[in-house]
Amino acid sequence: MNKRDLIDAISGRLGDKKSATEAVNAVLETIQTAVASGDKVAITGFGVFEKAERPARTARNPATGATIQVPESSVPKFRPGADFKALVNGEKGAPAKAGSRKK
Repeated sequence: MNKRDLIDAISGRLGDKKSATEAVNAVLETIQTAVASGDKVAITGFGVFEKAERPARTARNPATGATIQVPESSVPKFRPGADFKALVNGEKGAPAKAGSRKK
């Protein structure tokens, strides 16, 4: 599933493609901006997005065998939540649709 497929799936629940596109873009941009600034984004049941620091290191070019210095860098990191892991492992059913809770 790519971004377009995700928007199509959400548009079926929201009613129109324009609002689904805005919703998906808003969520992704918010997560990216927060993680880039060093904040942790935790979505209960889904997972945690955070910024991780990779230290400087020495690597080897596999084609030539020469060693190179790789500078330190920041990378995005995602840790799936327990509910997400259980769903992927087939231990739980699909999550309930929004608005379908019993009152």
